[in-house]
Amino acid sequence: MRMTGVPALMRSERFLALSLLTTFAFFAFGNTLLDGLSNMYRLALIFFWLFSVVLGSALAVVRHAERLAERFGEPYGTLILTLCITSIEVVSITAIMLHGANNPTLARDTLFAVTMIALNGMVGLSLLLGGWRYREQYYNLHGANTYLGVIIPLGVLCLVLPDFTVTTPGPTLSDAQKIFVAFVSLGLYVAFLFMQTSRHRAYFAVHHDHNESRVARVPVADISVLRHGSLLAIYMILVVYLAEKLAPPVDYVVETMGEPAALAGLTMAVLVATPELIGAVRAAGRNNLQRSMNISLGSVLSTIGLTIPAIIVISEVTGHSIKLGLEHTDLLLFVLTLTLCMVTFSSGRTNILQGGVHLIIFVAYLFLIFQG
Repeated sequence: MRMTGVPALMRSERFLALSLLTTFAFFAFGNTLLDGLSNMYRLALIFFWLFSVVLGSALAVVRHAERLAERFGEPYGTLILTLCITSIEVVSITAIMLHGANNPTLARDTLFAVTMIALNGMVGLSLLLGGWRYREQYYNLHGANTYLGVIIPLGVLCLVLPDFTVTTPGPTLSDAQKIFVAFVSLGLYVAFLFMQTSRHRAYFAVHHDHNESRVARVPVADISVLRHGSLLAIYMILVVYLAEKLAPPVDYVVETMGEPAALAGLTMAVLVATPELIGAVRAAGRNNLQRSMNISLGSVLSTIGLTIPAIIVISEVTGHSIKLGLEHTDLLLFVLTLTLCMVTFSSGRTNILQGGVHLIIFVAYLFLIFQG
């Protein structure tokens, strides 16, 4: 007999109990639990405990966002998903930025890490899996060009331009330049949303084929907006609180143990990008490269177009300085990634070799964090 009501909810949301218990534990005994991080075993236990629960809660956010996506259809489905993930990203960066010593490169490192994960790791795995199963996959070329037409100028303005301005020393921007970059980023993102949701929705539409029709789906009319919306909000609140508690272990590893500063950004990026990575790879595995592309490119666009303005405002309000300009090997890898994306998404179809090349660039990024 199929369970309904509260029993069915408790069974389907078993991870919620773990998230709530973890939240209560750190609310009631946070100082005790986070004390003594100099003990490596304790540090590892606290870090992986919090990281696992935050990641699991983020995956639950994505699960409910995807149900809402089914209910509202594309492109609103991908938009709901990217906005949720961007919110988690901003909260996570802010939590660590406001904790401990000022780390002016944290926001930049996180944004760069999300970009590399999405444009190389996410795209690479999707194209590799899709090419392996289906030889070639197809997508709407107009949609890809529209994404890249906004991502490239925003990426250069936000992450490359600060290296070449002379108003302030180093890879930083003056207050006027920050305001300009924030307004341009937000303005271009809003213009893109207008195009995506009204004038040119067909560029981003997902067409289900026979491969996806084999998957059992709940009828759209049976999807409860109130239920999934409420659970999404609850998980988001838990992620916000627990991400703040994850800041001390991450800070300890970077500031006290002397690990590369980019490691903190990579940690935050893995948290926020893993749910989208899973969604993109699953879509490619079902031969729906259009949805996979929407997730991957949409993730980067929302990261640059929404996260950077939010971080600029937060840094000004809190008095924490930020460095946005990429330097040395990171700058080269970023330009290489954008150029490679222009080649990959230039024909309307993809193959296994393109996925392999993107993954090689991602591996190079991980290697150069420690051997740069």
